[in-house]
Amino acid sequence: MFNIGVSELLVILLIAFLVVGPKDLPKVARALARFIRYLKTKWAEFLAESELDDTLKDFRTAGEDIKKAVKEVSPVEDIKQAREDIRAAVTLKEQPAPDETAKEEKK
Repeated sequence: MFNIGVSELLVILLIAFLVVGPKDLPKVARALARFIRYLKTKWAEFLAESELDDTLKDFRTAGEDIKKAVKEVSPVEDIKQAREDIRAAVTLKEQPAPDETAKEEKK
């Protein structure tokens, strides 16, 4: 969560040991653990009451539905198909007819 390594944890504990002292260090550690647990429960309650998870899921599904609708309505595929049809028609038009090639060969 915080990406704290062993060396950083040892430095934090050493500073806490020097600041608080060896006698009160267990009390401070317990109080800190209680405070962190309290924050986690309050955060979970906040998420449950505000229904942020449900709202976020609703927004994601709505976004996916909008993307699907836009993709279905989009004329891009029709334009690509029309362009390919035009290219095919032009290449057929550019090729000489078989009768014309036979006449040219006889000359």
